[in-house]
Amino acid sequence: MIVPCYNEEKFIGQLIENILAQDYPSNQIEVIFVDGASTDKTKELILQYSSRFPIIRNVDNPERYVPHALNLAIRASNGEIIVRLDAHAKYPLDYFSVLVKKLIEYKADNVGGMWVTKPGADTIEAKAIVLATSHPVGIGNAGYRLGAKEDMDVDTVPFGCFRRDIFDRIGCFDPDLLRNQDDEFNGRILKNGGRIVMVPSVKIEYFARPDLGKLKTMFYQYGLFKPLVNLKLGAPATLRQFAPPLFILSLICLAILGVFSTLFAVMFLAEIIFYGMVIVLTSLSLTNGKGLMLFVKTCITFPVIHFSYGIGYIQGLFRFTFLKAHLRKNQIIKSNR
Repeated sequence: MIVPCYNEEKFIGQLIENILAQDYPSNQIEVIFVDGASTDKTKELILQYSSRFPIIRNVDNPERYVPHALNLAIRASNGEIIVRLDAHAKYPLDYFSVLVKKLIEYKADNVGGMWVTKPGADTIEAKAIVLATSHPVGIGNAGYRLGAKEDMDVDTVPFGCFRRDIFDRIGCFDPDLLRNQDDEFNGRILKNGGRIVMVPSVKIEYFARPDLGKLKTMFYQYGLFKPLVNLKLGAPATLRQFAPPLFILSLICLAILGVFSTLFAVMFLAEIIFYGMVIVLTSLSLTNGKGLMLFVKTCITFPVIHFSYGIGYIQGLFRFTFLKAHLRKNQIIKSNR
């Protein structure tokens, strides 16, 4: 089991207890935490547990970022199966055993469960974030967020349970991708004839970002690095990624043309009104009877997701496709954790 972490003092203890409570034989697992120079008590807590439980190890990540952490952990591990975990989640107690069984049963290269998104804080804003990030209007048709009735082949799963030999065959995680490294790696699996399976009976409680500021940063970075994923893979992995940037570009084009033509000005207003109606009606259906403030916050959350991702995507398209920033070391973009 490999866990990249940075300043996870709030979650790390409950994650370790969750791991130790799993029904998988403890003498057959190793848990490798990779700490990216945390400034809180994350590493201290890991070392406290490792002194009591030999299956737990810590590896330092001087590069600090997630893809480096994952690659360090893979190289430090000894098992034939590698399960990636995230500190912002709680896993069912049969998580390891079910995923390992499914990985073997389906002869897959990666299997994973589905998210049950939980609030990252006890606030109305955090609850609105859960509603928006669990609905197709907010995040498209990603199966692991929306769920399914039966096991199915997909383009990506959260975190992942991998056969170790997949890393020998297609390489490790791309260090250029400070975000979206999972998307690129899963795309590489499929490109090389591999198989990814989602097991919806395995439900992961994922704790979403607690406020709109952190949500905005996260989705901006997802959008920013998505064009680089496409560039690495040679083609887009999904079509849903294009909706936010195309929406924003259409607004920009119609606004500019609307200065010179009444028709385009009307089209611009019509698009804004239609978008607003979709957001309002969706928010009403999600918050009916749950309070006015939750409705307002949900209405705000949807455009925060769409515009943050869309603006990030447009900037990433320019930065990586035209400027080739990823090929210049002094252009590395630091990820906001």
